[in-house]
Amino acid sequence: MKKLIFKILFLTLAVFAPVSAMAGVSVHIDIPLPPPIIFPAPPELVVIPETEVYVVPEVQDDIFFYDGWWWRPWQGRWYRSHYYDRGWAYYQHEPYFHRHIPPGWRNDYRNHYWKGYRWDYRRIPHPEVQRNWNGWKRDRHWEQQRWGVRGLPPGQQKYRRNKPQSRDYNQPGQHRGKGPGDNRPGRN
Repeated sequence: MKKLIFKILFLTLAVFAPVSAMAGVSVHIDIPLPPPIIFPAPPELVVIPETEVYVVPEVQDDIFFYDGWWWRPWQGRWYRSHYYDRGWAYYQHEPYFHRHIPPGWRNDYRNHYWKGYRWDYRRIPHPEVQRNWNGWKRDRHWEQQRWGVRGLPPGQQKYRRNKPQSRDYNQPGQHRGKGPGDNRPGRN
């Protein structure tokens, strides 16, 4: 359905853009920004096991921290910012990391279980994440962790880092395509 809407929008713009240019009128599409989320203090984050994605579990809306950006879905669109509480800008695609976030992560968090094993997650204060995430990424820190999951069998401890390196998927306008081994239906 989204593809059909996109195609119709594209064709409409392709037909009317030359007419607009001749008339000296510019076409501008306003995409609404999400409402602000008020935090009483900088948030604490939790790492979602088997990823390097941090999440703010104590707010109702999904807010993720990944690769130096704060990410937020709202009304079927994605937004990102360098700040957790302001500066949100529309992002054209679903970010790559979101593929590896299980839809039931909140229930797992509340119940302290991950894939049937006890999950004693560690809350990480915002300043610690801001100060260390770049080094943690460089050192592949989360590949060496069990993420607080007790008894996770060694075969399930693998870190999901199968993102293709040929493109920067965090740049607006980049097509994310299929990752290696991603043959799941509905993924394109």
